[in-house]
Amino acid sequence: MTPHVRTAHTAELSTPTLRAIRGLLGLAEHDWDHTLGGLHTLVWDSDGDRLIAHGAVVQRRLIHAGRALRTGYIEALGVHPDHRGRGHGRTVTGVLERVIAAAYDLGALSARPGTAPYWQDRGWQQWQGRTWALTPMGIARTEEWDGTVHILPGQVPLDVTGELVCDWRDGDIW
Repeated sequence: MTPHVRTAHTAELSTPTLRAIRGLLGLAEHDWDHTLGGLHTLVWDSDGDRLIAHGAVVQRRLIHAGRALRTGYIEALGVHPDHRGRGHGRTVTGVLERVIAAAYDLGALSARPGTAPYWQDRGWQQWQGRTWALTPMGIARTEEWDGTVHILPGQVPLDVTGELVCDWRDGDIW
């Protein structure tokens, strides 16, 4: 039984589908808001009635070496516990990586503890430099996020030991 994979913008998703995504991931309000307006990849069971995996890519601006970079930022990647270990997360990630490669200067995400090897095996690089955020009060250090940020390089040369600044948003900044 082959699962069904669908990719769609938030505006194309029905209210029940949006509820299914939020239910699958158990996202807090701010984290849920981070997915809205993005391109979502969903994996449904073969009957099409149960969401088993999800991930979204949203546009953000990161600043590195004096340049603002259009960034495809991965958010809300998750697989239902009953369906883990079957490649659904890799399927979603692969689709999102193709979107990033085609439309953005680079990809970025904040990796959960213990997931760095997964991302590194896929070609993502852990950001080694210091992280910052453009806040309403000005540029502020985000040292609590140092070591969690990973990037998928594109055509723009990057120094992963340099400084990286993200745009402002409520909730988890990275």
